[in-house]
Amino acid sequence: MTDVKKLPPLQAVKGMNDILPPESARWEWLEGLMRGVLQRYGYQNVRTPIVEPTALFVRGIGEVTDIVEKEMYAFEDRADKNGQAEHLALRPEMTAGVVRAMMEHSFLRDSGRRLYYFGPMFRREKPQKGRYRQFHQMGVEALGFSGPDVDAEVILMGSRLLRELGLVQGDHFELELNCLGQPDERRAHREALIQYLQQHEDLLDEDGKRRLHSNPLRVLDTKNPALQDMANNAPRLLDFLGEASLAHFNGVRAILDAAGVSYRINPRLVRGLDYYNLTVFEWVTTRLGSQGTICGGGRYDYLIEQLGGKPSPAVGFGMGMERMLLLLEEVGTLPASPVPDAYAIIPSADGLPQVMVALEALRAAGVSVVMHPGQGGMKSQFKKADGSGARFALIFGQDELARGEVSVKPLRAEGGEQVTRSLYQIADWAGELRTA
Repeated sequence: MTDVKKLPPLQAVKGMNDILPPESARWEWLEGLMRGVLQRYGYQNVRTPIVEPTALFVRGIGEVTDIVEKEMYAFEDRADKNGQAEHLALRPEMTAGVVRAMMEHSFLRDSGRRLYYFGPMFRREKPQKGRYRQFHQMGVEALGFSGPDVDAEVILMGSRLLRELGLVQGDHFELELNCLGQPDERRAHREALIQYLQQHEDLLDEDGKRRLHSNPLRVLDTKNPALQDMANNAPRLLDFLGEASLAHFNGVRAILDAAGVSYRINPRLVRGLDYYNLTVFEWVTTRLGSQGTICGGGRYDYLIEQLGGKPSPAVGFGMGMERMLLLLEEVGTLPASPVPDAYAIIPSADGLPQVMVALEALRAAGVSVVMHPGQGGMKSQFKKADGSGARFALIFGQDELARGEVSVKPLRAEGGEQVTRSLYQIADWAGELRTA
């Protein structure tokens, strides 16, 4: 036999993680609970490609944002027969892709759309706990609706999601709210802000100086402790809002107040993307260190037009799945890993056809059953049954099978005595095995 050079084992790309059992069961539980809440509000699922044209994110997110400048995975595809190559990117967020899909398929022609999604996003940043190069988001987008009622509905839905995950407002998270106004109001504020920042330019770090003219609002979002006093005293966008913008913001607040949802107005809340206007919001926590945002979003009425579509209002939010799971683990509200209802112990292969038919009948009746593969000694099978976490062992011995029965043995202290049950009347007793 020819010697084959041993190759080193391959590993996942740094910051792009495998999700394996039993952790994957937590993801399924989280997604299932979220999906149930979203559907109660009339939201429908949308799925878009992971790879999109690079221009979609440059035009949609903003050319001078950190995402586009530093973090986006962008590449040139192989040239076609005419020597033309597409410029493509792994999606760093999904709002722009959802908007592109709605425009391309004319989904906003007749009415608005309420949509939700789950999926992986990609940003090339230093991996850290809860923040990875491939990360996952749940998000919602309400497209074609202009009023403060839909802003409030989206915020109420986000708060309900958090509460149904077992999180308590005040103990585990807080809601922050701000209004970014309209483009003309932001331009007036921008001019005043640049003048103010120029007066304090000697205090700015390199990042602040770089953003002074390109994106001065982001200077106020600084995490640098040395800049906090300067940022706190900067001109507030709220003071530049006109009557219509204030009415919209007050309309959102009135609904939240009536619903008993508490919030804090944070005039420095700007979010990290250029496409927002009017209402912006974040749910923040102190349980995950300095990176405290667990969910955030806002209104983006100009993005559809910016991407080449007919002007249409929109609002939405995104929630990081990894960070949410970390928070749920921190506060102790994650459910235990699921276990099977029963484990099938099969001493002999002789009765396998009869056993397999019985197991299928149990599964059809809603019982989760793991079958011991390949038989083996009773002691080792019982050890596997106990290790599985199952509440019951189903013993398909030759004597039991000859009588058309199975022995049901409790594996947990509260299970009671071992009994026999008929293989011909499984529907009558299958409910005894199912987890309540």
